[in-house]
Amino acid sequence: MNILPRTDSDFTKKDYWDSFFVKRGNEAFEWYGEYRELRGIFEKYIKISDSILVIGCGNSNLSVDLYDAGYKSMMNIDISNVAIKQMQRKCKKRNGLVFKQMDVQKMEFEDGSFNVALDKGTLDALLPKDTVESKETVLNMFKDVSRVLKVGGRYIIVSLLQKHVLSYLLEQLPAMGFLVRICQCHDSDQLEHRMPVFVLVCTKLKVMPNFKPVLEVVVSGETVERVASAEAMVSRIGMSQQAAALCAGLASHSIADIATAEGEVSIDLMEPHSDMPRYTVVVVDAKCAKPPQNMTYAAFIVPQGREREWLFGTKEGRKTIVASSGMDRLAFILLHRGCQYTDQQAVQDEVGNAVRAMAPARIIKQKQKIPFLSVGPDLGNRREVYKGKSEMSGEYVIEDAEGDNSVIYRRLIFFSNQSLVQSEARLLPVSEGFPLMVDLDYLACQHHVYMLLGVYLAQKIIGKYDLKILIIGLGGGGLAMFTRRLFPQAFITVVDIDPEVKNIAVNYFGLEESDKMKIVIADGIDYIQKSMKSGDIFDAVLFDINSNEFVPGLSCPPKIFLENETLENTSKIISKKGIFILNFVCRLDSLREVTRDKHKRLFNDIKVISVKDEVNEIMFCWKDATRISVEDTVKSFNAALRKNSQRSSENEIDLDDLLVKKLS
Repeated sequence: MNILPRTDSDFTKKDYWDSFFVKRGNEAFEWYGEYRELRGIFEKYIKISDSILVIGCGNSNLSVDLYDAGYKSMMNIDISNVAIKQMQRKCKKRNGLVFKQMDVQKMEFEDGSFNVALDKGTLDALLPKDTVESKETVLNMFKDVSRVLKVGGRYIIVSLLQKHVLSYLLEQLPAMGFLVRICQCHDSDQLEHRMPVFVLVCTKLKVMPNFKPVLEVVVSGETVERVASAEAMVSRIGMSQQAAALCAGLASHSIADIATAEGEVSIDLMEPHSDMPRYTVVVVDAKCAKPPQNMTYAAFIVPQGREREWLFGTKEGRKTIVASSGMDRLAFILLHRGCQYTDQQAVQDEVGNAVRAMAPARIIKQKQKIPFLSVGPDLGNRREVYKGKSEMSGEYVIEDAEGDNSVIYRRLIFFSNQSLVQSEARLLPVSEGFPLMVDLDYLACQHHVYMLLGVYLAQKIIGKYDLKILIIGLGGGGLAMFTRRLFPQAFITVVDIDPEVKNIAVNYFGLEESDKMKIVIADGIDYIQKSMKSGDIFDAVLFDINSNEFVPGLSCPPKIFLENETLENTSKIISKKGIFILNFVCRLDSLREVTRDKHKRLFNDIKVISVKDEVNEIMFCWKDATRISVEDTVKSFNAALRKNSQRSSENEIDLDDLLVKKLS
């Protein structure tokens, strides 16, 4: 039997509700959850001794449940006489529980009759759309509710808070002298309509001259957050609703079915009174996950300081963990720098509601316990070494973080792109009582190994050891320092536009200038152009520059370094048998093809190496065709690594991982 309205405007009509309750019979109809799901908030804001007015009671069991819980002074009204008669028959043995047919716009009670007016769904029913007629009806209700409430009394509204409903409420109730506090009800299971339930506690104050509206929100735990304006409140509630809609999608679908998920779903959890995230939760499904109704699920706490490692900080790494965990879905809990955490149990307590909200529906409905996994018993360690600001790149932090086997890694992170570790170095103990020193044998990025392979190829082709090498992009100086160790007779020039980056590299990452390695602070584009005009020639030119600008699909290098003029000038400063090496990070196929076409017009021999476990591609470009085989050279390159590095095995290239494509 169809008992849903034909249009949402029917919600405002008495005839519809009479018909609705006749068709439904004596079965209770619960808008937005039952008493057991709302009782936590109700018990906090409604006293047992309060005189309560329930408006738009329908045939809901809410009044019965409140009465049985000890609330004995309760008046219930509804526009539908059918619903009122049903409830009178049902509750005739409950003395003090009174039901009357009445229009909420024209209530027959004296001023200041009640301590509490309780509305579960009535506001939403009367304001289904943002129309003048609906607003007039609701305004009349607000005025009459205010009239029958005592000063200090509470108008409590259970609502889905659609944007037009919330906006109009915030326009009217504060102007009438109500303090408005909005509490999100996390216990109400609203998977069907994918919207969270809110309980508004609107306290009637005595209106004074120059009264300023007070707006508060409680969306997590017991923390009350003061909101500056109605617009900010609408935005705050909107974010909660969007997150709830996403969680509802996760409950009933695998991530592969969510078109916008791109393989995983991420939600930031904010601290009250802060715009900075405290946690980021990344939800990942197994490649061949079961349907949601059969999924297994767990949370995984990523230790502090390890969130940018490949295993935890990339989609591919997280997929690997999911596969090894045996779970169909994992929620990765990432802890943010600048926040204090005590222990794993405290983290579980804080993120528990959010983690449960992202679970498959079966786990939510059966109230199964969600296991929390991690790599160890503690949260890891992260220590801020230095915090500074670059005039060119903004604020940054240098921090030491503990990795596997208690190894300490030093990292440079710019706040403008906190998802990217700009530079990383490994620290080694010298002796007890002395500070750790930078391990110059450590290369943090696998793509640096392939760039060094390109320089080694140039050395083989040219047949000399005193190469002239130009590196555009300094970072922490790890690539430059390793290049100097691997090619001790070479003359290396490193160019970076930011003087602060050089200071960081020297003071915190072990960079040392010498007669064979100089650091030049200059714009890389200008330096290449000046080198071309002055006739400077290099045997190897390396571009290793991250981009701070937003170009869809392109992370490295900045787009200007891929312009025709820059590439032409670069080709002119490379010796006849020299090599151009580009670290290229692009996720857009069309842009990748355009870039390759530009290079093919300038270079006759181009080989592209895909870096395993990274999105980087390394392009080797020669002016003339070469007969040298990249694959055949790897063995002697690994031997050179062993000769110049005490821990070469970490950096050696595995031929099974080498993917080389020649561009024709």
